[in-house]
Amino acid sequence: MSWPQKPIGDFVLKVTKWDPRKLPDADDFLYIDLSSVDKDEKSIEHGLVERIATFDAPSRARQIVKTGDVLVATVRPNLNGVAVVSTEFDGATASTGYCVLRPAPEKLDSRYLFHWVRSSAFIKSMIKQATGANYPAVSDSIIKNDLFPAPPLPEQKRIAAILDKADQLRQKRQQAINLADEFLRCVFLEMFGDPESAGWDLVTVESLLANHKGSMRTGPFGSQLLHSEFTDSGIAVLGIDNAVKNVFKWAKPRFISEEKYQQLKKYTVYPGDVLITIMGTCGRCAVVPDDITPAINTKHLCAITLDQSKCLPRFLHSYFLMHPAAKKYLAAKAKGAIMSGLNMGVIKELPVPVAPLALQEKYHAVCQKYDHIITNLNVASQISGDNFNALSQKAFAGQL
Repeated sequence: MSWPQKPIGDFVLKVTKWDPRKLPDADDFLYIDLSSVDKDEKSIEHGLVERIATFDAPSRARQIVKTGDVLVATVRPNLNGVAVVSTEFDGATASTGYCVLRPAPEKLDSRYLFHWVRSSAFIKSMIKQATGANYPAVSDSIIKNDLFPAPPLPEQKRIAAILDKADQLRQKRQQAINLADEFLRCVFLEMFGDPESAGWDLVTVESLLANHKGSMRTGPFGSQLLHSEFTDSGIAVLGIDNAVKNVFKWAKPRFISEEKYQQLKKYTVYPGDVLITIMGTCGRCAVVPDDITPAINTKHLCAITLDQSKCLPRFLHSYFLMHPAAKKYLAAKAKGAIMSGLNMGVIKELPVPVAPLALQEKYHAVCQKYDHIITNLNVASQISGDNFNALSQKAFAGQL
């Protein structure tokens, strides 16, 4: 059966607001910013909730939340940033970038509401209604006027319990992926974390490059490649989105013609190249797979072709991402909060320990096993996510 559609606002209570800056002598408080919610896990991240003095409060710190409140981010691309306030954050202050929904306990179950505002139907509705050129957003009134399926309270609780169990399975899949990532990091640091004690020499990335011109390059700049020259098929053009997850992934399709490729052939990327993002989301790193089809990189990527008799790609990839010395060096050299100063010169001078090739090969073998495990876990995670979404759609259609 289908449930009656009613405005969310008819089922929620008013939220207390305050201005901490007008009470400079009051105790400091916990502040839940837009960045405090993990958009994938749909939860408030402990390490991202700050304790702030009242005199230093952001202008958006206004809404006092309670256990069971549902936070819905109102600004794109955070519209899928939703979470339920847990007991430990009772009394915290949330940014006005959230619409705080406080379910009336006699009308609305908090977990049921949470699952609704994370549903694809709700998110699509919000995206469609978002306005604003630079930061599209929805107002609290748009969210509260949104119609949602409103079964009786006992039925809400039953549906929420089913969706909670299904979501727990999805979360366990993600936890397994996180554990595999942590295992690889521990293996790398165990093998390469103390180069000084091992007596390995420090060299620069530049000294590890393949011995030919252009072994380290960024893509074409300015008029060399115009947006109007992209085609629907042909030679692939790689950008930030292909490396932003720290693994190589095919993303937004971008191509140039074979004729244009002949003009830009020096920007070709090769199997085993290490790609580093140097604009936008900087410092992300991926290794080009062996089965790469002909492709070039854009100016947003630095491509490194290594002399693999000295350094293997997976070793350098992990060194960039996992070793404290590399992370410290890049943080010190980069300019600005988003590493906007990362460039080829900085990367070339990065000190790298020359670990024995046999040890690098041993680590490479571990990485291959890790890749196989991660592939299977990602497939299982995708299936769990798809199953959860399908179950959610049935639940709100009254088909459970």
